[in-house]
Amino acid sequence: MSWDVKGKTLLVTGATSGIGLEAAVVLAGRGARLALVGRDPGRTEAAVADVKARSGSAEVSSFLCDFSSQAEIRRLAGEVLARHDRLDVLVNNAGAVNKTRRLTVDGIEMTFAVNHLGYFLLTHLLRDLLVRSAPARVVTVASIGHRHGTLDFADLGYEHGYRIMRSYARSKLANVLFANELARRLAGTGVTSNSLHPGSVATGIWAGAPLWIKPIIQIFFRPFFLSAQKGGETLVQLAAAPELEGVTGKYFEKGQAVAPAPLALDENLGRRLWQVSAEMVGLAAAEA
Repeated sequence: MSWDVKGKTLLVTGATSGIGLEAAVVLAGRGARLALVGRDPGRTEAAVADVKARSGSAEVSSFLCDFSSQAEIRRLAGEVLARHDRLDVLVNNAGAVNKTRRLTVDGIEMTFAVNHLGYFLLTHLLRDLLVRSAPARVVTVASIGHRHGTLDFADLGYEHGYRIMRSYARSKLANVLFANELARRLAGTGVTSNSLHPGSVATGIWAGAPLWIKPIIQIFFRPFFLSAQKGGETLVQLAAAPELEGVTGKYFEKGQAVAPAPLALDENLGRRLWQVSAEMVGLAAAEA
C-alpha cells in the first residue's frame, strides 16, 4: 500500500512558528491529524488556530513542552502515549541558539540540550509507539551548518571556548549523526529516519543572537535564504512523500538526498554519541 499522509497522526515539535508551523499547515491540509508542540501556551494556542484556519482542518491539537527540561520531555511523551494509540510521523524540529553559554535545569549546555538531546530523548520515549504504527517516519531537522560542526566528548558543552556558531554547528552535526544511527537501529522495523537542511529560513531562531554576529550569520547562510513556507517544503517531503517510503538514513538538502559532512557518516562516532547521549538523559545501557 502506497504511503498517504491522509488520516495519519503527526507530531511536530517547534510548531508555533517558522518551518514547523508552515509544514503543519500543508500537512493538515492534506488530511493528516496534526499534534503541535510548543513551549508558550498563548503562542501554541494561536498556532493551532492558525493551522486550522489556513488548512481547513479541525484535526489539529497541541501539547506543551520546554525542551530544555528532560522532565518536561518525559511528561510530554507520557501525554502523547496517553492520548494517541498510534504515531505515524515524528518531526523533531524544536530548536534554539544562545548568544552566551547557558545551562539547563539538568546542568547541560542549552543549545546542545535543546537541539540534540531533546530529539534523542523524545524519540526514544516514543520509539515503541512508532514501531507499533509502522510504516512510520522520524524526520529530524538539522542544518547545513552541521558541515562546520565538531564533536569533543571531553567538552561537549563548550565550558572552554563557547561561541554561538560553534555550539549551533555542533548540535546540528549531532542531529545528522543521531538520525543516521537511529536509522541503523530501526532497520527492519518499518520505521525510517532521515534528516534535512530546510534552507536557511528567516525565522526567529536567531533573534537572540548578539548584533555583531548577525552579519556573520547572513554571510554564513546567504546562498540558502528561504521563506518559512519554502523552507517547510523539504520537511513536508520527508514526512509525506510516497516515493520516500522505505528510504532511511539519508540527509536532504533542497529536496535531494546528498552526502552530509564526512564526520556525520562516521558510524563509530554515531555510536559513541548515542551512548554518551543516553547517559546524559539518564537511560540505562539496556534501554538505549
